[in-house]
Amino acid sequence: MSQVGVRALRSAALLTSGALAVSVLAGCSSGDEGGRARAVPADIAAAARADVADGGTLRWAVDALPATLNAFQADADAATARVAGAVLPALFTLDERGRPQPNPNYLETAEIIEREPRQVVRYRLNQQAVWSDGREIGAADFVAQWQALRGRDSAYWTARNAGYERIEKIERGADDLEVRVTFAKRYADWKSLFTPLYPKEVTGSPTAFNDGARTRLPKSAGPFRMKAVDAKAGTLTLVRDPRWWGEPAKLERLVLRAVPRAGRAKALTTKAVDVADVDASLAARVDRAVREGKAGAPGSPAPGSAAPGGAAPSGAVPDGPAPAPAPDAKAPSDALKSWATAHGSDEAKAAAARAARLRDRQAAAAYEAEQQALRGYVVRRTLEPAFTQLALNGESGPLADERVRRAVARALDRRELARTVLAPVGLPAEPLGSHLALAGQDAYADSSGALGDQDTEEALSLLADAGFTPEGARASAAPKEGTKAGAEGSGAPSKAPSGTPSGSAAGTPAGAASPAAAPAASPRAGAGAGATAVDVPSDEGLYIVGDPQPADDPWTGTYVLAPAPAAAVHSRLVLGQARAVTSALTAPDTAAAPDTTDTTDTTAGRSAAPAGSAGPGRPADDPKPPRAVGAAGDTEPDTGTAAGDTPAPQQPKAQGGAPGAYAPAGTAAPSGGKAPSPAAGAPVGPLGKDGQPLTLRFVLPSGPGSESLRAVGEKIVAMLDRVGVRTEISKVPDASFFKDHIASGDYDLALYSWPGTAFPATDGRPIYAKPEPATDGSLLVEQNYTRVGTDHIDQLFERAAAELDEKAARDLVRQADARIWAAAGSIPLFQRPELVAVKKNVVNAGAFGFATPRYENIGFAAPKKK
Repeated sequence: MSQVGVRALRSAALLTSGALAVSVLAGCSSGDEGGRARAVPADIAAAARADVADGGTLRWAVDALPATLNAFQADADAATARVAGAVLPALFTLDERGRPQPNPNYLETAEIIEREPRQVVRYRLNQQAVWSDGREIGAADFVAQWQALRGRDSAYWTARNAGYERIEKIERGADDLEVRVTFAKRYADWKSLFTPLYPKEVTGSPTAFNDGARTRLPKSAGPFRMKAVDAKAGTLTLVRDPRWWGEPAKLERLVLRAVPRAGRAKALTTKAVDVADVDASLAARVDRAVREGKAGAPGSPAPGSAAPGGAAPSGAVPDGPAPAPAPDAKAPSDALKSWATAHGSDEAKAAAARAARLRDRQAAAAYEAEQQALRGYVVRRTLEPAFTQLALNGESGPLADERVRRAVARALDRRELARTVLAPVGLPAEPLGSHLALAGQDAYADSSGALGDQDTEEALSLLADAGFTPEGARASAAPKEGTKAGAEGSGAPSKAPSGTPSGSAAGTPAGAASPAAAPAASPRAGAGAGATAVDVPSDEGLYIVGDPQPADDPWTGTYVLAPAPAAAVHSRLVLGQARAVTSALTAPDTAAAPDTTDTTDTTAGRSAAPAGSAGPGRPADDPKPPRAVGAAGDTEPDTGTAAGDTPAPQQPKAQGGAPGAYAPAGTAAPSGGKAPSPAAGAPVGPLGKDGQPLTLRFVLPSGPGSESLRAVGEKIVAMLDRVGVRTEISKVPDASFFKDHIASGDYDLALYSWPGTAFPATDGRPIYAKPEPATDGSLLVEQNYTRVGTDHIDQLFERAAAELDEKAARDLVRQADARIWAAAGSIPLFQRPELVAVKKNVVNAGAFGFATPRYENIGFAAPKKK
C-alpha cells in the first residue's frame, strides 16, 4: 500500500503492579531488529520496462468511485489514494519495508540543514517538475498546503494536520527550485509532509479545498491525468499526461472500475477487470482453476468437493464447483430407460428426471465456463500493511480493570489465530508483536513479552485477583440445558441485570446495546454447568478505520519486574487458588487427588533466566520473593494513569528488556516452563462476582465475505470459554458497526484493523493517546476507541516525534509499544493477507505490500521475440 493510501486510511478514523517476565531483546541492536522479523516481499510480477508493451487499457477494480479527490478530507478512501498516487506529486515513496525514499521525479535532494535553534529542511526540486499547465512546482504550492492543513483556519475542512502544525514558516530558497521549511517544534517525521502535494489552486482557498477538489483536479503532475468520470458506468479514466517529464507511462489508459466485493467473482468470470483485490474464498477458486488447468482436467471439480444440491440459476456464478459428469455415467436415454423400468412410466416423474439432468448439464457447463475464465488470472499475495487486533473497551465495566484485560489477553493463543487466517492462503502464520510497526520495518520489535503469551493458569489467577471466581457466579440462575457457548446476540440491545457493570461509553444514546449481558439472555455454558458446550459461528467482517536493549548489552535471558515481598506472597496465594479452582472445576465429581504436578516450566518459547535472576526455575508458590529489577529505557516514572486508575509505584532499573512494562498483582513470576493444568484444554466453569457472571459483549459486523474473521471470532470465543469468560456475540450491520458501536464505545470486545505506517510516532499517537475528559463529562478519545492510555505513553510519543536521531526515535517508539502492550487495551493478532487476482499478462502490479506502486511501469507483458 502506498504512503498516500496508508495515511488517507488512518485519517478515517498503567496502572500496574505485581510481577512480570520481560524477555530481553537480545542478540540484535536497534538497527537490525526489523530485519530479524523478515517482511514478505511484494508480489507484482516485476518486469523491466523493456519487457512491458506500450499501450493498452488496464481495468482496476475498486470498491467504489472516490467520494472525494482530496486525500486530506475525512471521507477520502483507497480509491482517492489510487488516483492521487497516479496524478499528483509524492515527494517520498515507500519501499517494500515501509521506508520513505526520496522520489527523484520531484526531488533532487531533501535534507535537514539546521537543527538548532530551529529545525530547517531544504527541498531541492527537480527542475523539470511542472504542473499540467506548465507552471513550475514551487514554494507557493508548499505554502498554500501548509496554511490549509496547519489547523488555524477552521474554514478548511481537514481530517488531520499532523506535522503541519509544527511548521513556523516556509520560504523560497536560493532560487525557484529551492524551498526552505522552518519548524517551530522539531519533527522527526518531516518526510511524511507534502505527499501528496496539491497545486495552490486547490489549497489556496477554503472553497476550492472543501468543494472544488472533490470531483475534479484543475491541475496534475504525474504520469497520468484525469480524463473522465462516468458515474453511471462506475468508471474513472486516467490517461497518459503529455507533460510528464519522467519515463512515460506504458499504459495508454488506466480505468478504475467500481466493483463491490460481492461482485468480484462475477467480474473475474466475465473478464470485466484485469486487477482486483479478492478475499480468501475467491482466491482459492482462482488457485483451484489454475491447478486443474495445469493438471489437464478441465471441467472437473476440485478433489473432495461435493456435488451441489441444485443447479445454479441461469447466468449465475456458482459459489462452489458444479459437478462434471462421472466417467462411467450412463447416456441420458439409457439412464431414463433404467429409471422407467424401476419406477414405471409416470410422465410427470419422467419429465422431472429429464429436467434434473438438464440442470446438471447446465451446471457443469457453467462451472467449466467459470474455470476457463479464472484460469486467465493468477493470485498475487503478500502481507498487507495492516493488522487485525482484538480491541478491549476499558472505559467501564469488567474491562475497566486492567487485570481482566490482561486475563483476556493471556487466554488467547495468538499464533493459532494467525494460522487460522494466514496458513490457508500460503502466507507465514506469525502473530504480530507490535502495535506500531510491522515485520520488516526498522522500528519493529516484538514487545508482546510485556504482556505475556497464552497461559490459562495465569489468566485464571488474574481473574481471581480481580474478584471473579466460580463461587461469585453460582448465586445466579443456572443456565438452561442446551444453551450454546458463545451465544449470539442480535443487533438489538440486551438488558443487563441490576448491578451488572456497563461497558458502554458515557453519552451512549438510550436504547444502545449494553456490553454486559444478562445471564438469562445469552448464558455461556461451561464445564459442570449442565449445558452443552457449542461454539456458535458468527458473521463478522473486517473493518479498517483508518502500531531496548542497548546495542552493546550482550545479556540474554529473562528479567523479572517484582513486587514488594507482601505483594509476592499475595501473588503466591492467588496462584494457589487458581490451581485449586482449575482442579475442582475440571473434575467436579472426582475426589481430590494429591497434587503431583511437576512445577518445572517446560513451555516452549520461554527463555531461561540468567544465573542469579529471580523467577525462572522457581516454583510459582515459592514464598521467597524474586529479585526486583526495573525496566530498561525507563528514564522517568510513569505518573500517567488510565481513567479511574491510581498510580503504580516506581520500579527500580533493569539491565535490559522491553521497557516500561509492569504487571498487576496476581501475575505469576515466570519459570523455565509451566506444568499443565489437571485437565489440559478442558473449559473452566463460568466465573462471576457478587452473583453476576463475567460476560463480555463481542460486537462484530455482519457483512458478507468475512469467512476468515468468522473463524477468528469462533476461536476467540472458545479460548475465553476455557477460562470461564462468557461472550455474547452481537452481530450488527456494517453501516453501523463503526459509528454506532466502536466510536461510541458500545462494545466490550471487537475485531477491527489499523493500517500500518512508515511514521509511527505521528500516526500512532492519536490511536493510543490517553483519553481526556470533556466539559460535558464524556471522554475525548481521538482515535483511541479502546479508551485505554497513560500519560507516559503520550510522553513517549511526543519525545519520539521530536527526536531527529533515527535510532533514538525508534527506541522511543519501541518503549511506547511495550507500554501499550502492558496496558492491554488492544491485542495485535496478525498482519492481514493481501490477495490480488491479476490477469496473467499484467506485470508490475499486484500485491504491493508497503511498496508504493510505480504507475508508469505498470502494463502488459510484451510478446516474446522469436
